[in-house]
Amino acid sequence: MAFVANDVFKRTLFRIFILALALSWNFPAAAQHPAREHRGHRPLPALAGRVVSADSSAVHSATVYLKGTHYGCTTDDKGFFRLHAPAGAYELIVSAVGFEPSQTDVVVGHKSRSTPPHRRTIVLQPSVTEVEEVVVTGSGVSRIRRSPFNAVALDTRELQNSTKNLSDALSQLPGMKLRESGGVGSDMQLMLDGFSGKHVKVFIDGVPQEGAGTAFDLNNIPVNFAERIEVYKGVVPVEFGTDAIGGVVNIVTNKNRRSWFADASYSYGSFNTHRSYVDFGQTFKSGFMYEINAFQNYSDNDYHIDNWVREFEIGEDGSVHKFPVDENDVKRVRRFNDAFHNEVVMGKVGFVGKKWADRLVLGFSYSNFYKEIQTGVYQEIVFGEKHRKGHSFMPSLEYQKRNFLVKRLDLTITANYNHNITRNIDTAARAYNWYGQYYPTDSRGEQSYQNSESKNTNWNATLNLNYRIGRMHFLTFNHIFSNFRRTSRSYVGTSSVLTDFDIPKITRKNISGLSYRLMPSEKWNASAFVKYYNQYNEGPVSQSADGVGNYINLDKRVSSWGYGVAGTYHILKELQAKLSYEKAYRLPTTDELFGDEDLEAGKTDLKPEKSDNFNFNLSYSVLLGRHNIYVDGSLIYRNTKDYIKRSLGKHGSTQYGIYENHGHVKTKGYNISLRYAFARWFNVGGTYNSIDTRDWEKNWTGNSQQASMHYKVRLPNTPYRFANVDASFFWHDLFAKGNTLTITYDSFWQHEFPLKWENIGDKSSKAYVPDQFSHNVSVSYSLMHGRYNLSVECRNLTDARLYDNFSLQKAGRAFYFKVRVHFGN
Repeated sequence: MAFVANDVFKRTLFRIFILALALSWNFPAAAQHPAREHRGHRPLPALAGRVVSADSSAVHSATVYLKGTHYGCTTDDKGFFRLHAPAGAYELIVSAVGFEPSQTDVVVGHKSRSTPPHRRTIVLQPSVTEVEEVVVTGSGVSRIRRSPFNAVALDTRELQNSTKNLSDALSQLPGMKLRESGGVGSDMQLMLDGFSGKHVKVFIDGVPQEGAGTAFDLNNIPVNFAERIEVYKGVVPVEFGTDAIGGVVNIVTNKNRRSWFADASYSYGSFNTHRSYVDFGQTFKSGFMYEINAFQNYSDNDYHIDNWVREFEIGEDGSVHKFPVDENDVKRVRRFNDAFHNEVVMGKVGFVGKKWADRLVLGFSYSNFYKEIQTGVYQEIVFGEKHRKGHSFMPSLEYQKRNFLVKRLDLTITANYNHNITRNIDTAARAYNWYGQYYPTDSRGEQSYQNSESKNTNWNATLNLNYRIGRMHFLTFNHIFSNFRRTSRSYVGTSSVLTDFDIPKITRKNISGLSYRLMPSEKWNASAFVKYYNQYNEGPVSQSADGVGNYINLDKRVSSWGYGVAGTYHILKELQAKLSYEKAYRLPTTDELFGDEDLEAGKTDLKPEKSDNFNFNLSYSVLLGRHNIYVDGSLIYRNTKDYIKRSLGKHGSTQYGIYENHGHVKTKGYNISLRYAFARWFNVGGTYNSIDTRDWEKNWTGNSQQASMHYKVRLPNTPYRFANVDASFFWHDLFAKGNTLTITYDSFWQHEFPLKWENIGDKSSKAYVPDQFSHNVSVSYSLMHGRYNLSVECRNLTDARLYDNFSLQKAGRAFYFKVRVHFGN
């Protein structure tokens, strides 16, 4: 008897061990087979069904369980599942790598009441970021909840009846600031938590957009183009394979399988501004799909500004008499050489939901732009004929396959080739003033005589592999390759002879990343990763003191290792904490290395920036009846060395931008967001941002012993306090069921900031970008559940003087009207 008892005890202990191992490695495996409460009792009732993706393909190895219990299972190779649990009402949770989780109310009953597997179908929607869950609040702004990274998402659906572009939409997110030099099509920079321009990388569906051209700048893409916008701040997941130290903006388009659809809009407004957009496509039962997307922008940008005018008089003998300038005598004048237009056509064709490919799509895009250039760095400089134009063509390939070669290995490959031509033209022998008047000059070129053409060719390829080990372990490998080459030629001289630059400009980047992620429960998860950066640069380097002329060809190769960790923990169901760190590197961009062949000179021997990035975030989200409350706060710390800073250089009478490694910069700051929504009727929210970026270099240069006058001083020409507020009211079923009236208000405030170092000189005589407070109002009316839509907007309601950059004034009060139709599913 003792022997038998001992044997039973060992077997029982062994079973407990196996059960514990199964629960820790592949939770709900213990419930994959019919369970019995006690020997001789009836089996527990069954719940069965199938899990499929949006394209109707089976989702294997999905986790299926009843919330708050230990009853669960995983799906088989065909997506079927079957679990057993006591009778009662439950919430069924289904999750899988690469999909957004599903929550469904179910009732588990006796065998006769259970639903057959072919009757209960759970459809999972794809997640572009592979392992994230986007939770949208009433206002459309939210945390990417399951991600351990400091990230936010903006749902664009409520904005798609407006005339906003993607950069306008981004301004609603915490830490984001858009800086434009003028109106439609003007040069712009995105600022994210104190870093701007080249520090922030832009992706569309996870594909990098470096070298895409002016027509694809975020302020030229309509908001309808995106389903949502995701922003990763500071610490960037390896899935993006990038070298950003400021963060990443990922534009996510709608990739759901839709039988047919069409979305078209047109808007007209102040300054002769026209915008149009059309997107249509179809997916057949066979899996064959196509999509055509096109948009255009046009504006004269002839808005009024305030500036002094350089007046003159031309004598009968052709002599020019210039009157003394009184810079305090400010006139109201109109811009006259600032027209812009761009046209973009994109197409996709391929297959989805096939055995050999979940998604195989060939794409192409063609873009064209024309841009007149009204001013230089300062508004006092006036150009009357200087302009720029160009076009690009970009074919692309996208391939996705789950269970590639082996189970649980998911593969994504993207590749594109961008052929871009840009031409800068400045040949007029005239000098203009703000009245549009001019007099002839002895030399050609309003800024510098040029008629040059640059051909940029850029190859990009990305490889992303995700491997799932059990339920809670994930490995991700990403590699991105980029090959850029620029050749230039000048039309200056005889019209029949082109002068080619002898030295091409070349840069090649390879960035690899490997991450491990542990997701033991819905309550917490963590990720650790390592990245390898490699860049090769070759191009002309000036031997002159001013950085222009006397070029020789030099090449340089740099490589670095980076690493980081990130984690998230739900302190309460409604309260989530996130902490992340990365030793990050940013490789110099093509414009920083080689300039733009016009206003930027570039510097080929720049060193990569390296930075220690820390982020801490707390978010609270709760639904109380019809009330939705969302509070969010983030702390930011960046310790950056070899910071790449833009300075002004001078060659003769020509000013240009040039880049240099500044040394040491520290950034500290915080963002606070608050949003409230009442049912489907009202929502209001806003963000406040305080970002302090200071020079931390004790000496003028790294090798100099001369103390820097700017040590611990805030960087100049950098906004450091700004906020935004928006509110929307919805009147549903107005005049007819399915019709909705929406009234929206949004505003933006910015604290003044100095153009130069704030500790040098008297404040009363220093140049400042002033305090600003702008207001926008819009009214839209949707019919038949959004099929037909009309909207009217007023921007800059109070006609305030607005500046993103010193002396470069933006448009005053403006009105816009938009009509939009949307068909299909």
